[in-house]
Amino acid sequence: MKVHVVSAVLVGLVGSAVPLRLPEKVTLIFCVLLVFFAEIVNTALEALVDLHTEDFRSLARTTKDTAAAGVLVLAIGTVAIFAAILVNDWPTIAARPREVERQFAVGLPIAALGGLLSSHRRGPRAFDLVLLAAALALWSLTLGWSTSAVFSGMVLGLLVLQAAAAHELRWARRSDRSRSVPAPRLDV
Repeated sequence: MKVHVVSAVLVGLVGSAVPLRLPEKVTLIFCVLLVFFAEIVNTALEALVDLHTEDFRSLARTTKDTAAAGVLVLAIGTVAIFAAILVNDWPTIAARPREVERQFAVGLPIAALGGLLSSHRRGPRAFDLVLLAAALALWSLTLGWSTSAVFSGMVLGLLVLQAAAAHELRWARRSDRSRSVPAPRLDV
């Protein structure tokens, strides 16, 4: 899911930089949401299989592999649709080299900062806040040249999602540590 979120941030940054028509915008947003939905269903299905069996079973593996393959097929299809839209709008993109360079210069660091936010790294909470503040500062720069408030809003929402994931990972790690420490014994 982390890879899909970073990819969606990149799609949002391209969509906010390139003046796309409404059908192209809707198609890209639908593709991104469909991949997210498939990943969520895949995760739920894997959890359900894990709940059902703790032993290795080939049918359990087949179920998990098939659900993951479905996500992969949707992701590949989304990349193909994204590429088709870029090829179709290439004259518009090629006519704006400065805008493309500017979006790369700001967009790639935004995606990297968001990816770092939701990674499994350890570190102080203040570092997560610095990453989020830097990503939001860069994102705010893009607002001045954005061609789509929808895609700009999508990028903002995904950055918030990545920050929430960082918070959740930190909370889960803290919760795991508290469970691994044996409860104190009270001898009465």
